[in-house]
Amino acid sequence: MSPTAESSPAGSAPEYPIRTERLILRPITADDAAAMHAYKSDPDAVRYVPYAPLELADVERRIATTWSNTRFAQEGDAVCLAVEDRATGALLGDVVLFWRSETSRSGEVGYILDPRFGGHGYATEAVGALLALGFDGLGLHRIVARIDERNTASARVVERLGFRQEARLVESEWFKDEWTTLLVYAQLDDEWRDRVHAE
Repeated sequence: MSPTAESSPAGSAPEYPIRTERLILRPITADDAAAMHAYKSDPDAVRYVPYAPLELADVERRIATTWSNTRFAQEGDAVCLAVEDRATGALLGDVVLFWRSETSRSGEVGYILDPRFGGHGYATEAVGALLALGFDGLGLHRIVARIDERNTASARVVERLGFRQEARLVESEWFKDEWTTLLVYAQLDDEWRDRVHAE
C-alpha cells in the first residue's frame, strides 16, 4: 500500500500506519523506548549514525521531541518512523525522511536496524516505503542517501533500491573523532517510477 499525503510537502501528514508486505511503519511512541534503547545503546549499531550510544533517558527525551514529528510543515522537517514486524509486533529499527529543499523538491533518507534483525531485507523494504512516501506521497523530485564508505551493508540497501552512486567525498567530514569518506547516492522520481512499474 502506497502512503498518501497532500500534493506538496508543506503541511503534509502521511496516513499511518504505512504497511508493506512484512512491515508496519508508524510514528514512534514512548512505548518504543526500551526496544529502541537496545540497539541505540550498541556502539556497533550506531557507529555510522550521527550520535553516540544513547542512554535510555536520551532515547526517551528524543522520542518526546525530535523523533515525535509525524508531518512535514516546513523545509528542514524530518519524519522518523518505527519499523515493526507485522507478524510479531517486534520493533526492528527506525527510519527517517528529511525534507531538504522546497524549491528543489529534495529529500534524504536515513535508517538504522537492530543488528539482531539484520540480513532479512527489512531495511530495504522499509526504505522502499520511504521512497514511496517521498516520491508518490510528497511529490519530491530527488532523494539522496549519504553513507560512510565503510558501511557496506547500508550501501547495499540503497543499491538494491536503484540508487546511483553520484560522488565519493574523500575525508570530507570530521565524524566521531576521525575523517570520514562519504558516498553520496541519489534517485530521481522518474527513475523510481520506472523501477516500480518494471517490477
